[in-house]
Amino acid sequence: MQVEKFYYDNKIVKAFGLATVIFGIVGMLAGLWAAIQIYYPAISLNFPPTTFGRIRPLHTNAIIFAFVGNASFAGIYYSLQRLCKARLFSDKLSWIHFWGWQAIIASAAITLLLGITTGKEYAELEWPIDIAITLIWVVFGINMFGTILKRRERHLYVAIWFYIATWVTVALLHIVNSIEIPVSFLKSYSWYAGVQDALVQWWYGHNAVAFFLTTPVLGLMYYFLPKASGRPVYSYRLSIIHFWALIFIYIWAGPHHLLYTSLPDWAQSLGTVFSIMLIAPSWGGMLNGLFTLRGAWDKVREDPVLKFMVVAITCYGMSTLEGPILSLKSVNFISHFTDWTIAHVHIGGLGWNGFLAFAILYYMIPRMWGTQLYSKKLATNHFWLGTIGIILYAVPMYWAGFEQASMWKQFTPEGQLKFQFLETVTNIVPMYVARSIGGLLYLTGALMMVYNLYRTMVAGKFIPDEAAEAPALVKEAHKKEYWHRVIERKPVTMLVLSLILVSIGGLVQMIPTFLVKENIPTITSVKPYTPLELQGRDIYIREGCYTCHSQMVRPFRDEVARYGEYSKAGEFVYDHPFQWGSKRTGPDLARIGGKYPDSWHYTHMYDPRLTQQLSIMPRYVWIIRNNLDTTSTPAKIRAMKTLGVPYPDGYDQVANRDLMHQADSIAANLKKDKIETAPTKEIVALIAYLQRVGRDIKLEPKPLAENK
Repeated sequence: MQVEKFYYDNKIVKAFGLATVIFGIVGMLAGLWAAIQIYYPAISLNFPPTTFGRIRPLHTNAIIFAFVGNASFAGIYYSLQRLCKARLFSDKLSWIHFWGWQAIIASAAITLLLGITTGKEYAELEWPIDIAITLIWVVFGINMFGTILKRRERHLYVAIWFYIATWVTVALLHIVNSIEIPVSFLKSYSWYAGVQDALVQWWYGHNAVAFFLTTPVLGLMYYFLPKASGRPVYSYRLSIIHFWALIFIYIWAGPHHLLYTSLPDWAQSLGTVFSIMLIAPSWGGMLNGLFTLRGAWDKVREDPVLKFMVVAITCYGMSTLEGPILSLKSVNFISHFTDWTIAHVHIGGLGWNGFLAFAILYYMIPRMWGTQLYSKKLATNHFWLGTIGIILYAVPMYWAGFEQASMWKQFTPEGQLKFQFLETVTNIVPMYVARSIGGLLYLTGALMMVYNLYRTMVAGKFIPDEAAEAPALVKEAHKKEYWHRVIERKPVTMLVLSLILVSIGGLVQMIPTFLVKENIPTITSVKPYTPLELQGRDIYIREGCYTCHSQMVRPFRDEVARYGEYSKAGEFVYDHPFQWGSKRTGPDLARIGGKYPDSWHYTHMYDPRLTQQLSIMPRYVWIIRNNLDTTSTPAKIRAMKTLGVPYPDGYDQVANRDLMHQADSIAANLKKDKIETAPTKEIVALIAYLQRVGRDIKLEPKPLAENK
């Protein structure tokens, strides 16, 4: 049999690996800054780009797409070549992928800090960047599939299955969730509204975790764990069940993020059922990973790479058990909108994603530089600092979550709420301090890794093109095989089957929600936003207010008593995008309209400590100084009309007239309270929006039977 000689491309792996390290540190610094702001708002510096509402989306995007994304690409390109016994399909496409992805990350950082955002969690990037993501993802797909098709290894190893499912599902999620109508070059409105937008967003949001933070990392686990331990995967049969069950079930679970909301109950229940089912394949993967190390525990004690992997896989198991538990309504009743969810997310982010990224960097870099790791002791110290950091981060957040839920729901013997919302915030400030200490330890460990890897590179010599050889792929004579063997050597077939499986759940949930009118009953009193309110809503989204405030009163006694009438599906039909939120660092705003005078909102934005002495909200003085851009009003009205908002024909031409009339009225109200401000300031538009939120439902007349 003829043996062919070829070279693995380590240059592209090096580039993605270095980007992983750089953006990992940047993302962690942003997260630490945001964590400190929660209890020390002055650290925002009264500067728009550094407020929590802008830093927090920067942190999440940097960690998800820059840190974990680059780590995944580095690991995929390293492992794919060796599994396929072939150099990557195209060096040119590899570098287009690399520089394109880094340009997307840079664009994301700049736009998010400038407040240019769609206001949809984990999908905040505006439409030109969304298009760029799509194009670069196609480049990645061509390069990956081209490599697979020219492989010298007949069988597709399990890691490659996960890479294929990742590519096709992320493409589907991104395209569907990013359908939006541009208003200008850097402004758009989601095509979906209210309940429908919430369903699509969390179908995307949950499965971005599944197919960007889980499936590619599972593929990396299946490659690097056996390589590092010198042992084969525990069970090939279990990996088959793990893969197909995981990609089919995961896609259904998104609605568990919307329990007790205005989403139709049948969709909530469907999400819960599939979330519980998800335990089986998730734990199948975890056990397959841990059992691979059977008989190798002595090596685990000595090898820092395996230490990181063991904790990473354990955190994966913990997260994928806790997620389904949190999807139970009896548990979600306690956990939702609290810091319990933050703890849960960071067990996965810091433990599963972070530690596995560290492990593959420690594995790949010495081999690509032809040397040994500079210091196992430093790597071990990094491991313990990171592990202690995770514990110090997560435990206080669990505690804070339980405290929040308990205090929110307590009543006095007289039937009154026992605690004001601000008391529930100040009570957990010590937990926030502990959380930031844990984050600092984790970051310190990562900085130790940077030094360790640098010294490793200096000690060795980089091998840009690593020599390899393998026999050419020879077509075998037909023989009887198990069905899965046939699929596992046909990448296009696997691609199509994966697409079909992951599409089913979304279609079953979305089609009835979009087409069956009874799922979103009409409320005749709900009217479109006025031009000034629409402008104010865009300012609210720009400043990231949804990162701290929800707009969803659930049908619980304590929430109705604290905030007012529970939210109805028909209230949100003109909300592009929805603003239900996922965390209450501040109180819910669904019924804020009319609760306070205009002057209170003005003072609260100027300095929250003037209205609530212990408030942890940053100041927004620039909103008071900035002039409102009314030139954008006609385009916004036209876009909303295209989306089905019933503005009269030609209203875009006269919208600014109505805008100024309402603005003059608010400015006059402020003047009565001795606050002089021009009606053309952004604060006037924001006040208009806040005074409108939640008021339409109060106008709806009660049925006659209730009036008797």
